[in-house]
Amino acid sequence: MKKQKIAKFKESVGIDIGTHSIKMVHLKKLHEGYKLLNYEVRPTVPTGTEYIPSDLRPDRYAPVIVEMLKTLHINPKGIKHLVTSVGGDNTSIKQIKTIFLPDDELESALFFEAKKHIPISGTDMVLDYQVISVEEKTNNMNILLAATNKDVLNDHVNTLVSSGLTPYIVDIDSLAVANSFALNAFVEEGVYVLLNIGAHRTNMIIWGPNAKFFARDIPYGGYHFTRDIMRKRQMEWDKAEEYKFQWGLNDAPDAVEGKTISMLDISEKSTEDVIVEEIRRSLRFYVKEAGNSDFRKIYLMGGSSKLKGLPEYIQDKASIPTEIFMPFINVEMPEKFADKKDPQLALAVGLAMRSE
Repeated sequence: MKKQKIAKFKESVGIDIGTHSIKMVHLKKLHEGYKLLNYEVRPTVPTGTEYIPSDLRPDRYAPVIVEMLKTLHINPKGIKHLVTSVGGDNTSIKQIKTIFLPDDELESALFFEAKKHIPISGTDMVLDYQVISVEEKTNNMNILLAATNKDVLNDHVNTLVSSGLTPYIVDIDSLAVANSFALNAFVEEGVYVLLNIGAHRTNMIIWGPNAKFFARDIPYGGYHFTRDIMRKRQMEWDKAEEYKFQWGLNDAPDAVEGKTISMLDISEKSTEDVIVEEIRRSLRFYVKEAGNSDFRKIYLMGGSSKLKGLPEYIQDKASIPTEIFMPFINVEMPEKFADKKDPQLALAVGLAMRSE
């Protein structure tokens, strides 16, 4: 990742538009670091209503964003540095190596190169890139490619415009997560695994100060944990959600013995098992591709990272130290926020801290 430019803005707003909830972070740029002015997390579906992604309309986002801006007393017309992001199946980010090319040839060459590495369906690809380094011996370029398609980008922009906002920087979810970690963690050499566990998918990023960048989405998240509980406990959605946030992967004291969310039918694996299996598969792939197995730690973030027992479960199965990431090391927090550090704000913090 290239060296961060000095941010020129005085205040910034990062908005993480998730399928289940929207996270908004308002920061002030200090001489060194940032100060948290305010933040809010608001669901996009009514409390107690079962969250079924395929049934949810994208036009539900704008009214929620409008109300959040009012609550945080932010004038949408006064935002000078707004950073948002897109994610999902039709977005991708990948590090590649190519021969050295001058700037006037690089962009057009990368567009054709990206089609080999990034499977994007739908309308025309929208591509951006960042030159990470040029190898001294071979003169080859290490480049980070980020892509989506026009449909995804247009839908996202329409949501912002409908909210009264003027789109400025649109990032990729996985890159924003990596940015949040890089700017808010004390890291040594080695490789770190970041898991942003959302409602319907988990962003998995492998990042290190001098390591090859890797990102993929695992199509499982908090929704699937709740579905597991519904099946095993014979609970309705709202009761299963309540049970999940109270007990996580653990059993309630009065739970019927033998019924745990990790013991589903033999024909169907539990959500935590599937996620761990995908982590292992990705790590094997990374070692083969990057030649680096110096995995120091797994950091969990996102709303579902707070499930009791999940960090311990992943650590045991993946054999890598695992803990929850709090994205506020370089963010000054007023006293009223001191006890409200929330890992689900990681992506929004990474967006708000993004420089030009």
